[in-house]
Amino acid sequence: MINILIIEDDENIREELTTLLRKNNYQVSCITDFKHPLENIYQGDYQLLLLDITLPNQNGFEICQKIKKELDIPIIFVTSSNRPEDELKSILSGGDDFITKPYHVSLLLEKIKRATKKKDTLNNQILKVKDVVYDMSTSLLSYQDKNVELTRNERKIIYYLFQNADRLVTKDELIEYLWNDKYYLDENILIVNMNRLRKKLKEIGLDNFIQTIRGKGYQI
Repeated sequence: MINILIIEDDENIREELTTLLRKNNYQVSCITDFKHPLENIYQGDYQLLLLDITLPNQNGFEICQKIKKELDIPIIFVTSSNRPEDELKSILSGGDDFITKPYHVSLLLEKIKRATKKKDTLNNQILKVKDVVYDMSTSLLSYQDKNVELTRNERKIIYYLFQNADRLVTKDELIEYLWNDKYYLDENILIVNMNRLRKKLKEIGLDNFIQTIRGKGYQI
């Protein structure tokens, strides 16, 4: 059973989310002591976090950044803020999705379903394109007798390009897949991630594995 951790300081919202999730066959845990929230997170076995932005002692963005440095776990921000700048901050801090309160129940459940399904898929597949092997369980990309470990964003880029190896992937499409929104992000963020990935690919002999189609996007 999927175990979801709720990080929300409003008791009423916490109870509402707990009831909803348990009715939909999720196991639910909650943090009620916000002095040391990260300790509770690291000690548990969770498949998804529902995270508020406004919390005692630390805000949700700070917590998200720290978690993503240690754990590869999906995080959905559930917040009363509907400001575009907060949604952007949630993306940049490593959040996988964003929904505002009061939320539509069906929409929240669908976001949870997709986030946990994506995580499960990424952990149980080995992909191969042009003698290049990507092992999702270890985050290793291999070519001939060499391999390199990928970061979170690098994994997502490679995964999407592997899944669409037979066609050109536009920049807007890739940005929307990586950060769930193509309108608030500067293209430079994608370029930085792509350059870092290409540098790693070069280390294992893949100089031109990802081709840039000028003005359009990328293709492998």
